[in-house]
Amino acid sequence: MANKNDVSTEKITNQPQLAAQENRRGISLLNDYALNHDTAFTAAERRTYGLEGLLPQAYETIEQQSDRVLRHLDAKTSDLEKYIYLTSLADRNEKLFYYTVMSDPARFIPILYDPTVAEACEAFGHIYRRPRGMYITREMKGRIEEVLRNWPEPDVRFICISTGGRILGLGDIGANGMGIPIGKLQLYTACAGVPPQFLLPVLFDIGTTNAALRADPLYLGIREVPPAQQELDELVEEFVNAVQKVFPQCCIHFEDWKGTDAIRYLDRYRDRILCYNDDIQGTASIVLAGLMTAMKVKESQLTSERILFVGAGSAATGIAKLIAAAMQTEGLSESEAHDRIAMFDIDGLVVEGRANLDPSVLPWAKALPASKPFDPHDLKAEQEELLAAIEAFKPTTLIGVSTIGGLFGREIVEAMSRLNHRPVIFPISNPTNKAECSAEQAYTWSNGKAIFAAGVQFPNLTLQGQAFYPGQANNFYVYPAIGLATFVARPTRLNDECFVVAAQATADQVSPELRAKGLLFPAQSNILQTEITTATRIAEYMFDSGLAQVERPNDVRAWIEQQVYVPRYNNNAR
Repeated sequence: MANKNDVSTEKITNQPQLAAQENRRGISLLNDYALNHDTAFTAAERRTYGLEGLLPQAYETIEQQSDRVLRHLDAKTSDLEKYIYLTSLADRNEKLFYYTVMSDPARFIPILYDPTVAEACEAFGHIYRRPRGMYITREMKGRIEEVLRNWPEPDVRFICISTGGRILGLGDIGANGMGIPIGKLQLYTACAGVPPQFLLPVLFDIGTTNAALRADPLYLGIREVPPAQQELDELVEEFVNAVQKVFPQCCIHFEDWKGTDAIRYLDRYRDRILCYNDDIQGTASIVLAGLMTAMKVKESQLTSERILFVGAGSAATGIAKLIAAAMQTEGLSESEAHDRIAMFDIDGLVVEGRANLDPSVLPWAKALPASKPFDPHDLKAEQEELLAAIEAFKPTTLIGVSTIGGLFGREIVEAMSRLNHRPVIFPISNPTNKAECSAEQAYTWSNGKAIFAAGVQFPNLTLQGQAFYPGQANNFYVYPAIGLATFVARPTRLNDECFVVAAQATADQVSPELRAKGLLFPAQSNILQTEITTATRIAEYMFDSGLAQVERPNDVRAWIEQQVYVPRYNNNAR
């Protein structure tokens, strides 16, 4: 099977592995997932590396091996079983894994990541096969630097670290959250060609509030509740400092931390070290990209939008800040931009004077009547108050980050459609059962008027003879490109403008033909070229702004393409 996303170089990724391969023989070589070629080892290699007799006689190309993988996958009866099989393949033959995944990203991204990864995380201790990455625990306090040095690759460029404290819409799942750093970093490579040897998944095991998990005999994490904030802050500080010593060129990617922790650590470290928080900045960027495309569909301007967030956690405030920043670049003042954004949470519309508002939410409080008290577990009561908030604020765009499945009921969508000729409705929460509404509901209840994207991929559908193609506002359009630009340009910091540039670059790649179908994001089938284009724009910004620490090449895109990982064996292009 030909790889549709091949790029014309492999020298960056193969040279270090050639040297390593010389030191491995026999079963040791076959058991090394980064070096193993399995049946693709040539006759000469089998003699040289002591592999004769350890493999079947056939000599296969990577295309033939991938065909066998696809046949195995076709026999699996569920996406979770496919996830388990692909994970085992990555543990056995990394190049074959990436070759297969990159040959058809639209097929495999939903299996490797959202929505299947949610099911995999829930069952993580039960489907565990072997470690991928590192587990840093509270018990290692005072020794984290020493522990990090156990990782065999000395040049780590990206660490994706999670506590498992707020995984997708699943809440606190502790050590079961390791599936997220693994999956996120796999998409760095599968979507943007960041060489996998430079990536390190880390689960920061601080315990879990999930009593059911602590009681599960197969749970793999610490069976304690998380520590107090001061102790956690000390652990994070030690970890951050240790990374600077052990992996001095490393970017720390914070992922799925509890909302208050996510905001606090991003604010604490963003100006000190090379880091970012994907839940805050990556989510903000992809939602902004969707809005930018929606404005082209509506033939309108972002500065004309009135945006209501349903949910006021770290994702909502991060998205709001980036949208406000983009509005300001288009001519609004800060106060004017803030006036056009409102939030609704478990206590209703966020209004001025409400007691105990988190500081991150204060900029979005409105001089509007407060919502009536309601039980946040009563879906109908919450919908009634949300409807009242919509009537009061009159939004043009509704963004769901509530993790409350079905919250955008019929009356909500109908109200948005009555107030707007083309309402923008983004139910971003995931997994699928947490989405505030489905694509079919949004299109049906709006009589086809809604401009729609969700955090999960809903199927295409036809209503009254009209075809609809719902988009997926998923971070995988952004953070792998951020990773690729960071890998090549080695910036000192990642600022918010990097994510605005990523959003604009993503939106600019949605053709008029795709927009005519209702799609707000580029096609997933050619994700590698999309991400290279976005990474090129980000890297150019890094050079223009003085963030980059390497010399600017004459042709930034060609320079990036020369460093993109290509999953090919090094034996005569096998």
